[in-house]
Amino acid sequence: MSLEIIPMTLGEANQFIRLWHRHHAPVPGCKFCVGCSDGISVVGVAIIGRPIARMLDDGWTLEVNRVATDGTKNACSMLYAAAWRTARAMGYRKLITYSLPEEGGASLRGASWKCIGECGGGTWNRKSRPRVDLHPQQTKLKWEKERTTSALDEAYQLPASEVPE
Repeated sequence: MSLEIIPMTLGEANQFIRLWHRHHAPVPGCKFCVGCSDGISVVGVAIIGRPIARMLDDGWTLEVNRVATDGTKNACSMLYAAAWRTARAMGYRKLITYSLPEEGGASLRGASWKCIGECGGGTWNRKSRPRVDLHPQQTKLKWEKERTTSALDEAYQLPASEVPE
């Protein structure tokens, strides 16, 4: 069976998330979505948007907000790799995502993502803005793909001898 990346609307991706995601609901918006097909049906989706943590929303970073598959082998890694290729082609320099410690991260490692370490966790509930937490609240593992310099950065970089003091 051969898998391929296919275009996906947010509505289509969210419908798949409703059916297959283990612990998260659909998202209200995104920058782009990608799907994975076995040639007959959609076997997985990825929804990529702005980072949830506002301090990471620097204009150069996106976050894989949701990934779900029906269990098809290699679909998840294929989606993570396609998400990075697309984000990079759009000019973004970093793509991040989070996983639960019990999820292992094999698909992320398979797509050459780097585990940065533990972070986050806790509730979004505040006195000033009460919320009912429906998401897992334990510490997460943060993963990233990063482009250190762009082709334009390299093309316009002055040699050290010509940098003004």
